[in-house]
Amino acid sequence: MLDVVLDAVIDTVKLLPFLFVTYLLMEWLEHKTSEKTKNIIRNSGKFGPVIGGLLGAVPQCGFSAAASNLYAGRVITVGTLVAIFLSTSDEMLPIMISEQIQPGSILGILGIKILIGVIAGFAIDSVIGKKQKVEKIEVGIGHVCRHDHCHCDKSVVKSSLKHTAVIMIFIFVISLALNMLLFFVGEEALAGFILDRPVLGPVLSALVGLIPNCAASVVITQLFIEGVISFGSMMAGLLAGSGVGLLVLFKVNDNWKDNVKIMAVVYVIGTVCGIAMNLLAG
Repeated sequence: MLDVVLDAVIDTVKLLPFLFVTYLLMEWLEHKTSEKTKNIIRNSGKFGPVIGGLLGAVPQCGFSAAASNLYAGRVITVGTLVAIFLSTSDEMLPIMISEQIQPGSILGILGIKILIGVIAGFAIDSVIGKKQKVEKIEVGIGHVCRHDHCHCDKSVVKSSLKHTAVIMIFIFVISLALNMLLFFVGEEALAGFILDRPVLGPVLSALVGLIPNCAASVVITQLFIEGVISFGSMMAGLLAGSGVGLLVLFKVNDNWKDNVKIMAVVYVIGTVCGIAMNLLAG
């Protein structure tokens, strides 16, 4: 049992320098481009799903939350919002970089998410486009995400350290739990139990993805890297996951039925795409 704990500690600590450097770069990007990004999405017009899908994949803290505010003010369309939610990767990118996953694989995952987000966004806008009213007005984003994951510290280094500390805790807990499962159940039995379920895996993974917390993407990404869940299951969870975007949407948009529909659409798209990927791979 001591070896299980030590393995979890070692697996976590060795990621520390990679995580910190990655978050340092991400925080710098956030501070330099945040307002420009919001202005671009405000003025995206009918090309909103394309621009939203592309910008959603860029690692920016709180962008999905800002998009929810813009949608609540009817500055962007529902298709643009869905495209952003589907393409948002939250903590997937820094974890994969820290785990030294091949750049081609990371870009491929991001590309798939962007493509699905753009197609879904245009499809949604084409169906309900005539019913939604989009106003080119300035929206006061009064609801700022006050969260240990989405904060607005002036210091890039301080923000990076906070991000790194929070994610390191999550990774340690997940690694420890997974190591204990492997110790008691066995690696082949656990992997076979989950990987052999091409439909149930994406269904459950997409549910985890809906959790409005960075822990969701951490869990999903780590389980995929450890070989516990399939590629399709991972994609289902990452597609359904929009960070704190859904949480902010329910807070700022008064039409709760509208919010539930958006959440359901994101979940269904993520699940269906994940199942399709598993079936094609099988």
